Amino acid sequence: MSQLSPPGAPWFAYTPPKPSARVRLFCLPYAGGSAAIYRAWVGAAPPEIELVPIELPGRGRRFAEPAYTRMHALVASLAQAIGPLAQQPFALFGHSMGALIGFELARWLQHSGPAMPVRLFVSGCSAPQLPPTRVIHDLPDAAFVSELRRLNGTPAEVFANAELMQLVAPLLRADFELCETYACAAAPPLVCPISAFGGQADSEATPERMEQWRAQTAAPFVLRGLPGDHFFLNDARDLLLRAIAQDLGLAR
Repeated sequence: MSQLSPPGAPWFAYTPPKPSARVRLFCLPYAGGSAAIYRAWVGAAPPEIELVPIELPGRGRRFAEPAYTRMHALVASLAQAIGPLAQQPFALFGHSMGALIGFELARWLQHSGPAMPVRLFVSGCSAPQLPPTRVIHDLPDAAFVSELRRLNGTPAEVFANAELMQLVAPLLRADFELCETYACAAAPPLVCPISAFGGQADSEATPERMEQWRAQTAAPFVLRGLPGDHFFLNDARDLLLRAIAQDLGLAR
């Protein structure tokens, strides 16, 4: 695989070169998450997959940059960064918010080029054409924090530290606004296959809502349920990587 290009470098967390890789897998985080959530995945991925976590503005080393609150502006910028790397086979993986971003990025690439991902992997996210199950980005502080606790994706130490919560809350609100103002426009289905993963105890992205991703591709579609709630990916890394390798035709 070629080196990640300097013009797009801010978007890509550093990963060691992987000369034996046959597919580059770009990974997009959930709301409030950064590239760090995929740090342990980099070394665990099989040698045929070069895993590249995406660092979105507003978090990690890009903490000082304003987070995007509108999907199409984010995708337009991200597509410019990925474009120079699209000459080699690549796939997209996203969890929750990251799945929506990955889907819109694939749509952008299908419409404007330069190349399509070989597969789109969506995780913990209802099909994009469905309305959201709740809107929380503009709730008062107390109600917003209550919803974050219910979703179970924010570490307990963040809730216990008022200063840390003040730092994190604006990013979470921005990410939820990005998702909750997103509207899936009518467009032809993707020409690449889609693999979907859902937590078996996820009350938001239920199997019925995940199944409707099928309508977004003209190619094969696979849906798998994995143990856990909405944030099952934190404990199901190895299961996910095996399934991803299998669907990319790289399983041993």
